[in-house]
Amino acid sequence: MKECVHAAIIMDGNGRWAKAQGLPRTAGHLAGADNVRTIAIAADEMGIRYLTLYAFSTENWKRAREEVKYIMKLPAVFFKKYMQEFIDRGFRMNILGELDRLPDNTRKVLEDAMEQSKNNTGLNLNICMNYGSQREITLAARAYAKDVLEGRASLDIEEADFEKYLMTKDFPPVDLLIRTSGEQRISNYLLWQIAYAELAFVKEAWPEFTPEVLRRCLEEYGHRDRRFGGIKDE
Repeated sequence: MKECVHAAIIMDGNGRWAKAQGLPRTAGHLAGADNVRTIAIAADEMGIRYLTLYAFSTENWKRAREEVKYIMKLPAVFFKKYMQEFIDRGFRMNILGELDRLPDNTRKVLEDAMEQSKNNTGLNLNICMNYGSQREITLAARAYAKDVLEGRASLDIEEADFEKYLMTKDFPPVDLLIRTSGEQRISNYLLWQIAYAELAFVKEAWPEFTPEVLRRCLEEYGHRDRRFGGIKDE
């Protein structure tokens, strides 16, 4: 079975899951946050080296003010509960997104998590906060153009050179992208990085996405025929 080095997940369905349980949407976000720990440990044990999770998009600011406010407080709750365990397991935390647009307290929690785990060499647990792929590519193009204007880069650029301007510059391409809760959209997530990723859409909402469902996705991935645009010999 082929190895999945980098898996990405669109963690969808927290609010709908909570509503189905007769709970407020915030309860779904709390359950979803707790499930990050469960799935990160499972991913590590299944041999995944990079796990990139879509926690809060640039479009999520459009949600109700109280809901957004609650989500911004979740990182502090999450890392207080699990950071020591992550460090003990060797996880390295990487936060992707425009952190300078987050509330100061939220940004500090996220930056502290990265600082505390920066020397770890185990699972790279990448959490996307205030992230949007079109915005990422726009910022990368802006930085590249600035380098060209200031003589640090040439107009003759290849894809691999441009990737160095992306937020994921230190990570390999995504092998498998999973979206939970039955929706079948990419939702402005890792558009460059999933160019040749395999896609899996599962019916389970994120709070009910279990290690068994992850294993099922990996087993399906293992049987996919990845040709990367080429044709294998008949």
